[in-house]
Amino acid sequence: MTDIIYGNWVTSKFWLTSILATATESEIESESASLVLAGVLLSLIIIYFASKLGGEICARIDLPPVLGELVGGVLVGVSAFHLLVFPETGSIASDSLIVSFLQQTAGLSPEATNHVFASQSEVISLLSELGVIILLFEIGLESDLKELIRVGPQAAIVAVVGVVAPFAMGTAGLVYLFGVPVIPSIFAGAALTATSIGITAKVLAELGQLSSEEGQIIIGAAVLDDILGIVVLAVVASLVKTGEIQIANVVVLIVSAGAFLIGSIVFGRLLSPYLIGLMNEMKTRGQVLLTSIIFALVLAYIADIIQLEAILGAFAAGLILAETDKRKELEEQVVPVADLLVPVFFVCVGAKTDVSVLNPAIPSNREGLAIAAFLIVVAIIGKVITGFTLAGNKELNKLAVGVGMIPRGEVGLVFAGVGSASGALSESTNAAIIMMVIVTTFVAPPLLRIVFKSSEDATKTVPEN
Repeated sequence: MTDIIYGNWVTSKFWLTSILATATESEIESESASLVLAGVLLSLIIIYFASKLGGEICARIDLPPVLGELVGGVLVGVSAFHLLVFPETGSIASDSLIVSFLQQTAGLSPEATNHVFASQSEVISLLSELGVIILLFEIGLESDLKELIRVGPQAAIVAVVGVVAPFAMGTAGLVYLFGVPVIPSIFAGAALTATSIGITAKVLAELGQLSSEEGQIIIGAAVLDDILGIVVLAVVASLVKTGEIQIANVVVLIVSAGAFLIGSIVFGRLLSPYLIGLMNEMKTRGQVLLTSIIFALVLAYIADIIQLEAILGAFAAGLILAETDKRKELEEQVVPVADLLVPVFFVCVGAKTDVSVLNPAIPSNREGLAIAAFLIVVAIIGKVITGFTLAGNKELNKLAVGVGMIPRGEVGLVFAGVGSASGALSESTNAAIIMMVIVTTFVAPPLLRIVFKSSEDATKTVPEN
C-alpha cells in the first residue's frame, strides 16, 4: 500500500512539474512575444543604416557599394559594436546590445531574454537566406543565354580555367601546406572560383571598354563563371551535408546539379510562354513580380529537396525569365525587393565574421592570417593566368582579360555565407575568405585601369609603317 501511495505521489509530482514547466514556457513566450518583433525591428534598422552608410561611402570614393555593406556588417557585428550578433558565432544574449537594451527597458527575465535573442536571430537569419535567393534570381535575370553562346569558345576557355585553376591551387594548398581538413579546403577552394560580373562590367563601362573584344570575353567568361560557380557551390554544399567525399558521390552530385540546371532551363523555356500568358490575363497588381517570384521559389524548393542549394533553383529561374518579353519589366520590379532583402544578407555575412581571428598580435591567429594571404595570392594568380590561355590574336590584351576576372564581389560572399551557415568553415577560414573577397574586389578596378591604360600607351608609341 505504501509503495502504491509513493508511486502515485511520484507520478503526480512528475505531472505537476511538467504542467508548471509548460506554464512557465507559456509565460516566457507570452512575455517575450511582442519584444521579439521589437528586436527584429531594431535589427533591421541597424542593418539598413549600416548598409546604406557603408554603401554611400564606397560609392562616393568609386568603390563597389557591396563592400560598404560588408564592412558595415563587420562594424555592427561580433567584431566591433556587438549590435547584431548570432548564436552560431558562439554569442549569447548578454553579448547583444539590442537584447541588452530591450532587457533594461522592458525588464525581461533572463529566460525571456534568451528566448528573445534566439527568436530574433532566427528571423534575421531567415531574411538573410531569402536575400541570397533573391540575389541569385537577380543575377540569373541579368544573364543572357544567347549572349553566352555568341561570345564563343574564348570565353568558355577563360571561364573553365578561371574555375579549375584557383579551385585546384586553393584546395591543394590548404590541405598540404596548412593542414586544413579536406571538406573546408574544398569549400574555400570553391569560393576562389567566383567572379563578380557586376563589378567588372561597371569598371569596363567607365573605361569605355565594354564593347571591346577584351570586354566581351571578360563579360561572357564572368557569366559562365557564375554558372559554373553556382554548380560548384551546389556540389560542395551537398558534400558538406553528406559529410563524406566519394568519387561516385561527387559524380552523382555534379550530374544532378548539371541535370537540374539544364533540365529546369529546357523545361522552363517550354513553360515560360504559358507563364507569360497567365501574367497577361491577370488583372491584379504585381502579377509579373509575384508570379515570377513564385516560379523562382518553386525551383528553389525543388533544388533544396534534391539535396542541392536553393540558390541554384533561383538562378535557373532568373535565366529562364531573362529570355521572355517580360525581362525588362521584371528587372525593374525586382530591384526594390532586392534592395530590401539583399542588404540583410551582406550585412549578416559581415556581422557573423569575427575579423579578430586575423589579429597577428595573437599567436593562435597567425595561421588564419597566413591562410588569408595565401588565398589572396591564389585568387589573383588563378584568374590572371586565364587570359594567357587564349592562343592567337596578338593584339588581344590578355592581361586585361585575366585582371577583369579577379573581383569576387557579391558572388564570393555568397560562397562565404553558405559555407559559414553550413558549419563547414572555421572562424579563421571564413574570415580569410571574406578578406580575400574584400582585397580582390578592391584591387581589381585600379588594376583594370592600369592594364588598359598601359595597352593604350603601348599602342600610341608603336611607330606607323
